[in-house]
Amino acid sequence: MSYDKDHTVIRFDIVKNRRKFFIASSVIIIIGLLFTLFQGLHLGVDFKAGTRLDMFIGKTFNPTDVEEVIKKEVPNVNFSKVTPYGENQAYTRFDQTISSDTLMKMEMALKAKYGEQVSKQVSSVDPSIAQEMVQKAAIAVAIAAVGIAIYIAIRFQWLFGIACVVGLAHDVFIPIALFSILGLEVDITFIAALLTILGYSINDKIVIFDRIRENLRTMKSKTIPELEHLVNVSLWQTMRRSVYTVATVFFTALALAVLGSESIQNFSLALLFGLVSGTYSSIFIAAQVWVNLKERNMKKKKEVM
Repeated sequence: MSYDKDHTVIRFDIVKNRRKFFIASSVIIIIGLLFTLFQGLHLGVDFKAGTRLDMFIGKTFNPTDVEEVIKKEVPNVNFSKVTPYGENQAYTRFDQTISSDTLMKMEMALKAKYGEQVSKQVSSVDPSIAQEMVQKAAIAVAIAAVGIAIYIAIRFQWLFGIACVVGLAHDVFIPIALFSILGLEVDITFIAALLTILGYSINDKIVIFDRIRENLRTMKSKTIPELEHLVNVSLWQTMRRSVYTVATVFFTALALAVLGSESIQNFSLALLFGLVSGTYSSIFIAAQVWVNLKERNMKKKKEVM
């Protein structure tokens, strides 16, 4: 533990250990990339043609018995395992769109087995719409990230903009990688979570970069050790604010994930992963990328002189 001239407590030298953080993130990203390439993403009905069937059974049931009823009505269509959730509810997903008549027959068969309280909720997407949704989702995330980076480059300087691009790419890919590794479903709420994550993440990065910019005006930064010390001080000056801010949102998202309905569970989990990733990247990735870029500029100026 050390102190700077203004008595800011530096509990740990983050900047000098930045290579360790780069390696840790690289390992997670590489593992996630391998899972994504070979295992793929478990796309929801929003991004993959087919039909999702949510069923309210209303009493204790055996998922295998429900699957048998479905197989009788659509014997030649592949569908996922019937998964219970909530109170006496379950869902499954078909690999192709199912006609309303067939779905009605399923509902009648389930009513005959479990009672008149049985009801269904259906979401169907045809192949062309699914492809369009994937494209629009990717474009939405890309536009948000690029727009944020441009704003940072104009508001601060282009080196901060580059650091933001790296940090935001990290923040987007980590939830994607974790969803691939855990086999969680990627649906439209997941995209909403990614866009929310970008908003929280850039807010944290702006606070840190703004403090770095302020300290550049008042602290010496003519040499590399002085620059690294300046960034260390800036990080520890904003550390408490970063941790407290993300903690309030984190526990709210955690409550939604644990106590909320199944329909927002993926959103809550993606938000949890992204909040942790965003805070981590702001402190240990984006700020450190800026240090590397700034040091390269300083070395080039010395060589020219």
